Amino acid sequence: MSVNVTARQEKLADLVKSATVIPVLTIERLEHAVPLARALVAGGVRVLEVTLRTPVAIEAAKAMIAEVPDAIVGIGTILNGDDLKRTEALGAKFGISPGATPELLKAAAASDLPFAPGIATASELMQALAHGLDLVKFFPAEQSGGIKALRALAGPFPHIRVCPTGGIGEANAAAWLAEPNVLAVGGSWLCPAADIRSGNWAGISAMCARAMKTLKPA
Repeated sequence: MSVNVTARQEKLADLVKSATVIPVLTIERLEHAVPLARALVAGGVRVLEVTLRTPVAIEAAKAMIAEVPDAIVGIGTILNGDDLKRTEALGAKFGISPGATPELLKAAAASDLPFAPGIATASELMQALAHGLDLVKFFPAEQSGGIKALRALAGPFPHIRVCPTGGIGEANAAAWLAEPNVLAVGGSWLCPAADIRSGNWAGISAMCARAMKTLKPA
């Protein structure tokens, strides 16, 4: 099992690292899914996290996978083993959770899906590591103590790889990305809800292009 988990974690690490920024997408209307994915990809943002926060999330992710081949679609807000199974079944490339229960960690370790559990404390991180999951989502990042808290966690766990999400935006993304343990950051600032609702796809593409230009790691 551990060899499998390690291989999946490496696959996920490559994906996350290539992303720099992973937009956290909450899609309210199915018809927004494909144009939103196209707008993000046009702006140079290809790794997308569709959260399971709305009734249309699964269908939205399916549409993106089918119609926007350049997008690398993952699922966020995975809360249990059933969510994990649904994510695998629809052909998503990765899964992310805001936190992790023992049941979810066990299911993730046994599944074929590259997966990053959410952690905010040393104990949660130890549970993730016990299941071979060394790439984690630090959430909610700013509200859990920010960069200082991440550095404190990296003391006893220097090899962790992190995608912080929560309270990260244009103003502080670069500071987070400068941390040695951070592979990418997650956030919803690249696609504001108002822009999605109004169909301002060009505006979203422009914001993505600007972020990719300024945030590319050295």
